[in-house]
Amino acid sequence: MATKDDDFLEQLRATFEVEAAEHLRTIASGLLELEKGPAPGARQQIVETTFRAAHSLKGAARAVDFAEIESLCQSMEDALAAWKRQEAAPSSSALDTLHRTVDAITAAMTAPRSGARAAAPAAYSMFDPPARHAGVAEPAAVEPAPTATAAQETSLLSGASVRISVARLDARLMQAEEMLAVKLSFDQRVGDLGELAQHFEAWRGEWAAVEAQARMLRQQVDRPAPGGADPRGLPWARMLDFLDWNQEQLKSVEGRLAVLSRAARQDRYAVGKLVDDLLDDTKSLLLQPFDTISASFPRLVRDLCRDRGKEADLQIAGEHIEIDKRILEEVKDPLIHLLRNSVDHGIETAEERARRGKPARATIRLEVAQVSGNKIRLTVSDDGAGIDTARVKAAAIRQGLVSADEAARLDDPQAYALIFRSELSTSPTITRLSGRGLGLAIVQEQAGKLGGSVSVESQIGMGTRFRIELPATRATFRGVLVEAGGRLFVLPTTQVERVARVRPDDIRTVEGRDTIAFDGRAVALVGLANVLELPPAEPGDVPPAGWPVIILGTNGQSVAFALDAVLDEQEILVKPLVKPLTRVRNVAAATVLGSGQVVPILNVADLLKSARQRAGGASVRRAGEAAPAAARAAAILVAEDSITSRMLLKGILESAGYRVKVAVDGMEAYTMLRAERFELLVSDVEMPRLNGFDLTAKIRADGKLAELPVVLVSALETREDRERGIDAGANAYVVKSSFDQSNLLEAVRRLV
Repeated sequence: MATKDDDFLEQLRATFEVEAAEHLRTIASGLLELEKGPAPGARQQIVETTFRAAHSLKGAARAVDFAEIESLCQSMEDALAAWKRQEAAPSSSALDTLHRTVDAITAAMTAPRSGARAAAPAAYSMFDPPARHAGVAEPAAVEPAPTATAAQETSLLSGASVRISVARLDARLMQAEEMLAVKLSFDQRVGDLGELAQHFEAWRGEWAAVEAQARMLRQQVDRPAPGGADPRGLPWARMLDFLDWNQEQLKSVEGRLAVLSRAARQDRYAVGKLVDDLLDDTKSLLLQPFDTISASFPRLVRDLCRDRGKEADLQIAGEHIEIDKRILEEVKDPLIHLLRNSVDHGIETAEERARRGKPARATIRLEVAQVSGNKIRLTVSDDGAGIDTARVKAAAIRQGLVSADEAARLDDPQAYALIFRSELSTSPTITRLSGRGLGLAIVQEQAGKLGGSVSVESQIGMGTRFRIELPATRATFRGVLVEAGGRLFVLPTTQVERVARVRPDDIRTVEGRDTIAFDGRAVALVGLANVLELPPAEPGDVPPAGWPVIILGTNGQSVAFALDAVLDEQEILVKPLVKPLTRVRNVAAATVLGSGQVVPILNVADLLKSARQRAGGASVRRAGEAAPAAARAAAILVAEDSITSRMLLKGILESAGYRVKVAVDGMEAYTMLRAERFELLVSDVEMPRLNGFDLTAKIRADGKLAELPVVLVSALETREDRERGIDAGANAYVVKSSFDQSNLLEAVRRLV
């Protein structure tokens, strides 16, 4: 007879199957793309995405005690990890094996609960030559399982409820959210009528100024003229008649406008209330308590501790708080990664805790709190050893993320930021729990995808606390409408720390950068238009009250942005970007105002990064200045054998104001360098005739060219490749797989 625990486990497994379906789709899609033989840079990105999906699926399977699925994912992860390290390339036989592994996972998920599940295949290296696999049993071919929906429509379950698919609920919610545009349109119309009423107000003022003279003229017209002439027949008398008629007409129109304005305001209130109620009611259909996803976490922590020989209790607070189901689905993986991180890196063994005077059993705490109506905060904390910044820096140096000199200059918050970098792990070995440097990178990536942020605090010997702050809903949020460079933009209210005004006397220069005082500390001050690289505006007088400034913050970092104006705060309907604009630097999405104007929603994390990279050049006091003539005139040679990459690099550099010529390989580039004068070379590494490494070495050996700055842009991203580039004499090494044009431009600006 089934126990309550058995029933609960079955419920968790049903939830797992919905979550696993998305991961399996990502894995299957990635394998199909790899079969097409993409370029090395694109291949590494596909491998990374597929690897993360397998990694997350493995963790979810472990949480619900699907040991066979966990084992299948582990074998898949081992193969993908080798491809990531470029120890082997995806072969046809290895891809076939991975496809069969996906089929085996699907079969294991859909097997009858009471029956034996599909046996896990032997875990072997799927990239080895076929001879290694002689006699090894692979997963049996299985028929593709039917795709399971979250909640298929069924007949009436009771007199009070029905079961419908979540997909249909999502569709209805999206339609309800589109009604927000109608509400905003009503707001705009009321505003337009208000502006028209102001014109009538101005007309009344002007008429009042000349009304006395008009009455005097009218009296003269009405008085009999000498000689018996009728003054009413004169042209100016007819004009007075028109003015009298015009006054009456305008008063009539003004009265009708007042009636329409009152009606519009009433309609705005009525429609606004209906839209708000519709949105609230529709969103409530998808609200679920936090314990929908957190119920399995204590078991997860227990099993993780058992594997690592540790002891810990998980305390959960706020599990009754209801959150949008879509947010819950997206945040589950990041929370699992944080709990795994606490067990593997945070808490100590019982023996070590005893030596430090701590209770043998550690405490891990997961807390959810409603910060505001549209903001939630998730906190994962432990009373473990804390983050050893020395170990973090050492790991970053080993992985080539920073140099030894750069690491020495990092303070604790900057060192903490390194733990969110992909490939960074302080674990000496790769285990089922950790060691691949992925977990925290996934946490930060997912938080950013949801429009939120993640921060960390730690104290050696006392513990670590991670905070994830997210909007409560995905499609709508509160945003601040601002103007910069003559254009409109929206900034998420959740990441606005303060709106203020600054005068020239409030600005101080610290290390060559303009700053203002905020909460007792110096905060960098930049012009938003400059950071967005908008055309420079004409310098104007300082406004009497100073420049409007908005202070934005995320992950413990704050920057003040000078604006033209702060216009309004309102509810914003998010319109996601679609291909080919899925990733635009500094832009997260777009929205449509009530006027019909499309306005970009800015990505705050990108803005902070761009502000740091532009250094002093984005100062508000330099808002009207153009770039230095020397930078605009610098001549750059681009050596790249791929026409697509060649044109991309050329376009980026020319857009930044540089003069650019191109070469199709290293030999042609060297010939051009000997014949013409260039201030810098940007070169690919893998090229025919003369590769980038050898081209750089040849330049350094040439007495005429030895001092020429060289930037290598390559898909080769291992530490050995980077070291080889630096040893050859390159001044900078930019990896294509994580390419961001700002990284390239920063290196170029630094070198020319």
